Amino acid sequence: MIVDGGPSGSGAFLGVERSLSGRAWRQRPAAAAVVRAHMQGLGLDEPMARALASRGVGADQGADFLTPTLKALFPDPSSFLDMDAAAAAIVDALSAKARVWVFADYDVDGAASAALLVRWFRAMGADLPIYVPDRLTEGYGPSARAFDTLKGQGADLVVTVDCGAAAHAALDHAASIGLNVVVIDHHLMREQPPRALAVVNPNRPGCNSGQGNLAAAGVVFVLLAALNREARRRGLFDGRAEPDIRAWMDLAALGAVCDVTGLTGFNRALTRLGLGVMSAWGNPGLKALLAAAGAEARPATTNHAGFILGPRINAGGRIGRSDLGARLLSTDDPAEAARLAAELNALNVARREVEAAVTEAAVRRVEASGAHEDGSAVVVVEGEDWHPGVVGIVAGRLRERWRKPVVVIGVDAVAGVGKGSGRSQPGVNLGRAIQAAWEEGLLLAGGGHAMAAGLTVASDGIGAVRDFLNDRLAGESQVAAGQDWVELDILIDPGAATRDLFDAFERMAPFGPANPEPLFALDGVQARDAQPMNGGHVRCRLVGADGASIRAVAWRCADLPLGQALLAGQGGLKIAGRLKADDWNGRRGVQLEIEDAADPRMA
Repeated sequence: MIVDGGPSGSGAFLGVERSLSGRAWRQRPAAAAVVRAHMQGLGLDEPMARALASRGVGADQGADFLTPTLKALFPDPSSFLDMDAAAAAIVDALSAKARVWVFADYDVDGAASAALLVRWFRAMGADLPIYVPDRLTEGYGPSARAFDTLKGQGADLVVTVDCGAAAHAALDHAASIGLNVVVIDHHLMREQPPRALAVVNPNRPGCNSGQGNLAAAGVVFVLLAALNREARRRGLFDGRAEPDIRAWMDLAALGAVCDVTGLTGFNRALTRLGLGVMSAWGNPGLKALLAAAGAEARPATTNHAGFILGPRINAGGRIGRSDLGARLLSTDDPAEAARLAAELNALNVARREVEAAVTEAAVRRVEASGAHEDGSAVVVVEGEDWHPGVVGIVAGRLRERWRKPVVVIGVDAVAGVGKGSGRSQPGVNLGRAIQAAWEEGLLLAGGGHAMAAGLTVASDGIGAVRDFLNDRLAGESQVAAGQDWVELDILIDPGAATRDLFDAFERMAPFGPANPEPLFALDGVQARDAQPMNGGHVRCRLVGADGASIRAVAWRCADLPLGQALLAGQGGLKIAGRLKADDWNGRRGVQLEIEDAADPRMA
């Protein structure tokens, strides 16, 4: 049975004012008129229509949301500030047979962005070498040292992707040595752009593209359309096939998912269609990496991109060679792809071990001091020799645990420098606060997004940065904490949690920021056959009053109130969770991934 489970808009869903994670529950608010419009116009049942309306899908937007197309949603490349100038500069260099390099960030988005450009150049009969800075020795983004190296190797033009928008000093140096630069980025930046032939960034002040939710790979994908248009205008396709950029949408989707971008509008279309392209597993690097991970070549989902492929591609930049990911995604040689995939998979195993050790140490340090529950706006924790390649992942884990922004800093005691990464809560713009700290002279470097940011700081200045961030974010964090609801879609009985229900809501995929995965509630269930798993996970069956049950899992919670309630086999629980496909041994079922629980006896 599926029922409407609580008040809409305001008020506690199922009466849960404080769950085992300390949060209140509410049903996602939705305008009744829009719900009716979706039911009538799209032929949807009420729960599905309500889910669309609650995600801001307007009465006239449902068809484009459920069946997005590039034709309907692709933006005019010229709407991006400097896009035409960037395309002209790159085609100029290509036509002149100038030496062009792509300079990429070392994460998935940077690797995918670089691979997109490499593939376009290859289709045009040209080589495009890749330069990716080393995380440990060069840090993030362009530097004078890197530009000197590229100039020494004969570069005439450098295209930076997923970096460069804030690299004023480095780009000033590039200009001083006669090296031309085009910047393609999406990170927050200052009003005044750096010195370059073009700075394309949908988050650049003055850019009217309306595409600020794109990952860098999405911006590069639009650039490829601009390059095709510019090359077509110059007659470069006379006697040559025009590159079909749609064949590379899998790389754009990979960047969008792994950079945790808002999956709405054009970005949603690009991601959904890109996952469709990925499903053919035609990219040799992605196919090899999937095999190295021991995963089946099934239709691609955000799970493939975000949890199987992404961490392995990132492993090269985190604790290995920074260019491995970009090389993997750009190669057409299956043998080379297999070698690179095996190396990245091994690095990912090592990365997990390093991450677990740093996470454990950080949790001990913070919880011993009480900094996670002292009312502060942000947790800033540092430790000597914490690998800078994993601090961002650890910050994300701790943010989930404590429900507040977290910055984790690895300190090099010999150099007296800490390199850190932060993850934030919705409603708290951590990237803007980090940028402000840099402008105040408290950081050696810093910047990022609202939800994620990086910084470099003198080790003796960490205390001042902690105080600054707590003061700066106090107001935002107070508001965000009051809005840290568990937002649910519908109440169901365990017996109604079927594959048909899962498949119906999968029409809304891909899920991510701005399009959250549907969250279902169960009421009055008991956890049975609960078992702890490696990594602090808990498996169990959730059994309703009528005896119907569903398999369930809760991640990284064995030492938290949620995990303890499940392991104790408590009954009468209210459960919030996401339905996931369960195809083990061909069963084609579902299981519930538990997000939260409430015990009425503990209210």
